[in-house]
Amino acid sequence: MSDYPEKRNHLPNAPGVGYKPQHYSALFDDPGDVSWLEIHAENYMGEGGRPLAQLSRLSEKFAISAHGVGSSIGGEGALDLEHLARLKHLNDWLTPAAFSEHLAWSSHDGAYLNDLLPLPYTNATLSHVCDHVDQLQTAIGRQIMLENPSSYLAFSESTFSEADFLREVTSRTDCELLLDINNVFVSATNLGYNASEYIAEFPIERVGEIHLGGHSEDKDEHGNVLLIDSHSQPVVESVWDLLDYVLSISGPRPILIEWDNDVPEWQRLRAEASRATIALAQATP
Repeated sequence: MSDYPEKRNHLPNAPGVGYKPQHYSALFDDPGDVSWLEIHAENYMGEGGRPLAQLSRLSEKFAISAHGVGSSIGGEGALDLEHLARLKHLNDWLTPAAFSEHLAWSSHDGAYLNDLLPLPYTNATLSHVCDHVDQLQTAIGRQIMLENPSSYLAFSESTFSEADFLREVTSRTDCELLLDINNVFVSATNLGYNASEYIAEFPIERVGEIHLGGHSEDKDEHGNVLLIDSHSQPVVESVWDLLDYVLSISGPRPILIEWDNDVPEWQRLRAEASRATIALAQATP
């Protein structure tokens, strides 16, 4: 990515929120501490219309982070060239402050699935994930961030820890990382490991963006607690505590509040962004 030094990620170390059209007017009238917005790239691949007109106006006031959900970086098959071309078109038009994707797969043999599915962390997986990250960065002409997944199972064939796997991907591709702290908490609860120990091993120096979100609680077939990364609830206290721990190591970083389902009124989302401001103010510089 040294060929694109002007297209590296450069979000402000401040709170952002996932943009929802019902909050469009409120973002201009009463943004509070919000200084950047995240959009899902696949929602803005059309030609013209109200969504692009609104996004264009928002981009004059807020930094924009484009978050891809459909590239299937972890899939064994080739990336969809038409999809990459649409992503390039969007990035060329929008020139976002950052672009991110998931460490997951969501397509197979031309079929697209509704879920972001986990990967075994092996040398074979590492090779094709790095190839796909390189291909995506080359296609859109900019550095990307790769997001750690929320997990509901672990693969017995994995030979890397998730943190070591992500560290190796960044080393080979010069991508950055998007650290989703709610995903860490969800995975740690579901798989029975310590979330703080995971954070201590994570390549924090490569983190260009942090996500906070809510989750739902269910039970598995054995009656054990199963957390679902639903983005439909407030951020829980344990995730706020993990944020404080991350920031004590990393210093200030861009922090996004995600709320994609059962979206609340603007004032509720604005209040969560304000709490992120307090956490940033207390972070080690």
